[in-house]
Amino acid sequence: MIFDDRACILGEGALWHPERGELFWFDIKGRRLMSRHPETGATRDIALDETYSAAGWIDAERMVLASETGLWVWSIDGGMTRLVDLEVDRPDTRTNDGRIDPWGGFWIGTMAKDHTRGAGAIYRYYEGEMRQLLPGITVPNSISFLPDRSAAYFSDTGQRKTWRIALDADGWPRGAPELFLDGKALSLLADGAVVLADGTLAVTNWGRGEVLLAATGGQVTGRIGLAAPFANCPAPGGADFTTLYVTTATDGHGFESDMDGTHSGKTLVVADAPRGLPEYRFQLD
Repeated sequence: MIFDDRACILGEGALWHPERGELFWFDIKGRRLMSRHPETGATRDIALDETYSAAGWIDAERMVLASETGLWVWSIDGGMTRLVDLEVDRPDTRTNDGRIDPWGGFWIGTMAKDHTRGAGAIYRYYEGEMRQLLPGITVPNSISFLPDRSAAYFSDTGQRKTWRIALDADGWPRGAPELFLDGKALSLLADGAVVLADGTLAVTNWGRGEVLLAATGGQVTGRIGLAAPFANCPAPGGADFTTLYVTTATDGHGFESDMDGTHSGKTLVVADAPRGLPEYRFQLD
């Protein structure tokens, strides 16, 4: 089902704002911030002056946004204030997938604009500090967190692998990442992901038009079909978080699909999906 028919070149960063009841997302390559309220039908389509890709919510009136040069505090319906620099000296890179962790920190991945292998990294901004966590990433994706705060997930779509890494009491990684999903074995090109209420990882499968569901042990428990091949970021929402919104793209980045591309780039919605969780609040102060 189509939630919003404005086609994105590269939709990304879907975020259900739990206090506003509104879905926000980006068109990375179109340099747009978009939104739609499912009840009122009100929309936004805001032109951006550089590449943005991910967001978190602070309160009903403010959000944190990640761009190719830093993190920003955006007053909804207002202006932006730079919070911290991020690879500002790297014009060859941009941000990609990102998510707020249970402690209120912001995990954000970077990558080369030309997809140069290993040119990106995953960072965490927490309590005023931007720290690089994982270097050598080609296309960072699937950043998400177990509800019990024990671990985080992340993918390198360029390597077709998804890892789980243990977290300490303050949300910092401890130990080495462990392979969670082998994309080659599962016909999976992992893109954006969220962890559902029961701990299942729901990860979009680039080029195959689906969301793959994986239990905490790594077993595939289901696949949710979608109406567009290049799906890339899921976001549970609605009153009980059983509505799943998914951004998609018209640009396959060199990948081809035999699926019908009529709805490519549009933002999709799946009703009666497995129950998700609200996004964590970004800790600004």
